[in-house]
Amino acid sequence: MFLDEHKIKVEAGKGGDGCVSFRREKFIAKGGPNGGDGGNGGDVIIRVDKNLNTLNHLAHKKLFKGNNGEPGKGKDMHGRNGEPFIISVPPGTMIFNEDKSQLLADLGADQEEISIAKGGIGGMGNARFVSSTNQVPRLAEIGEPGESKEIVMELKLIAEVGIIGLPSAGKSTLISVISNAKPKIAAYHFTTLAPNLGVVKHRNQTTVVADIPGLIEGASEGRGLGHQFLKHVSRTRLLIHVIDGSLPNPGENYTTIRKELEKFDKKLAKTEEILVINKTDIIPADELKKIEKELKKVSKKKEIFKISAAAHQGLEPLQDIMFAKLAEIEKVDIEIEKPKDLPILTPHLDTERYHIKKIETEGEHQIFHITGKRIEQVAIMTDIKNPQGLERMYHFIAKMGIQKSIERKGATFGDIIMIGEKRIPYRK
Repeated sequence: MFLDEHKIKVEAGKGGDGCVSFRREKFIAKGGPNGGDGGNGGDVIIRVDKNLNTLNHLAHKKLFKGNNGEPGKGKDMHGRNGEPFIISVPPGTMIFNEDKSQLLADLGADQEEISIAKGGIGGMGNARFVSSTNQVPRLAEIGEPGESKEIVMELKLIAEVGIIGLPSAGKSTLISVISNAKPKIAAYHFTTLAPNLGVVKHRNQTTVVADIPGLIEGASEGRGLGHQFLKHVSRTRLLIHVIDGSLPNPGENYTTIRKELEKFDKKLAKTEEILVINKTDIIPADELKKIEKELKKVSKKKEIFKISAAAHQGLEPLQDIMFAKLAEIEKVDIEIEKPKDLPILTPHLDTERYHIKKIETEGEHQIFHITGKRIEQVAIMTDIKNPQGLERMYHFIAKMGIQKSIERKGATFGDIIMIGEKRIPYRK
């Protein structure tokens, strides 16, 4: 199995709860608060590992969780931060949101990484709530939950050279004799069911070559195996188009593949190409001349190389031209593709700190649903069952202007302020 697309859920670790604690020592009856803060939750990080070629190692797992932060302790001891969870992926992995409408990252270089889900902030301990009016705070924050989301990982192999052609044209044999790849080779169609990567070393030069499973007519529309793997040649800088010289209609066979490339991606169809006739060791000389003439006509007089991968004939000139072409083509580093409409976050310029989302009626009273990143964060991290925690919520409601806003909407005694899942009674 060759897994090149996988949908997973990532959950970052929860922040540790803050601690309520007071100094207790001999001869010190009433020591001050010394509860420490909770540790931050661990992120979920996606990191490139050059030793991987597929997403197969992730196939049987759908949920990846960061570690939770540890709670704070007495004596002002800070909880340990949660360890991040590392998901290793091969070079060329693209990260999309759940419905693939937005590209979040395109990871190419070894050890390149992205924090895909941020861990929650650890809650503050009661030592942080001391003030001139509250010398004995019995309040600590609850740790913030970590981010949770579903993402899609899609792999596009990173190879400088892609070997393409009809099934059984000899692509796998070619990559096996010019590189360190060891693909399965047999005398039937679709022997290669997944792309093979190989490193070619020639005259002190190296490059990575990909053998793409055989393409057939209609591959761009999903026929055969081609549609699944055509995307893997989209990153290549050079194509080696292998024609089976022992088959009839070589010109038509060549045109079939060219049409499929153009239908799939017009940019891919413009990629530099080396045209190769394979299996020349079993073709008579006069027949070979006819094949070459036919291919010259349909390929617009491209230079044609004659080889026999199985007999190891003509490989040196082919590798020479391959590296010469690569040297000519300007090398473009893989850059992270950012969505065109990527929003620029400017929280310091955001004047709307909260929003009255809706007002519902419950019996004789109203429920005011309040949204806003900061006020929701405070609500999540505050225990309103604790009287001091409830007072803290009222402080933020007044300080942020929420109280005045709902009073202008007609708030009265008995109404409810709903922030997230927290129901807070309105008070004047």
